[in-house]
Amino acid sequence: MTTQMQQANRHPFLRKIDSIALFKPSEAEMAALSAMPMQVAQIDAYQDIVREGDRPARSFAVLEGIACTYKSTRAGKRQVMGYHVPGDMPDFQSLYLEVLDISIATVSPCRVGFVQHEAVRALLRQHPRLNEVFWRATLIDAALVREWMLNTGRRDAYARMAHLFCELITRLGAVGLAPDRTFEMPMTQPELADALGITPVHVNRTIRDLKMAGLITLRSRRLTVHDWDGLMSAAEFDPTYLHLRDQDAS
Repeated sequence: MTTQMQQANRHPFLRKIDSIALFKPSEAEMAALSAMPMQVAQIDAYQDIVREGDRPARSFAVLEGIACTYKSTRAGKRQVMGYHVPGDMPDFQSLYLEVLDISIATVSPCRVGFVQHEAVRALLRQHPRLNEVFWRATLIDAALVREWMLNTGRRDAYARMAHLFCELITRLGAVGLAPDRTFEMPMTQPELADALGITPVHVNRTIRDLKMAGLITLRSRRLTVHDWDGLMSAAEFDPTYLHLRDQDAS
């Protein structure tokens, strides 16, 4: 196994880069990414990592756990805009936008790695090809938002839930974290309601219907997909919007 492959297998951020880059990053590029100075922190579940209105001087990568981007109304109603899995750098836009217009919180206990913006800029100056990778990651984030808008706006609850499960399995699979299409799903039913735009009661009924159809099981927050083709069909799931180099990563 090459050094590059060893690094990619070891570090979720490197696995993410490897899964979306249109070119194979060189040994030097992977080494530079691996050497980025990260301040690693363990953060409990249900904690904000950054808040709307912040002016951060650093970005962060999710190394373990699941986080979410959300916005809230003045009345406190929350809309989850997307989930972030290990390898994601959810607030990379803060490198170029001075003020955050979103909040990002942990869903489960998370290990995150903070990187000062100046260190990121230095990396991109030293390895200009990596600008393409980070730009591509940002465009994929925008594609995710568009798909989520369609999901919550036009699909029924059954398809919405199936689509979310397909997306999570595919994204986790791309970084080696969904063996046998199984993963730990920390979201509660009220949290899924915030993501899908339905009530917690409707979440409960929809999960029950997916189970009865033989598509999934969900026990002790551990989700397993038993009928991948059936789940994709129920969701109208097409992974093209994830723009993975290997669409069979799941």
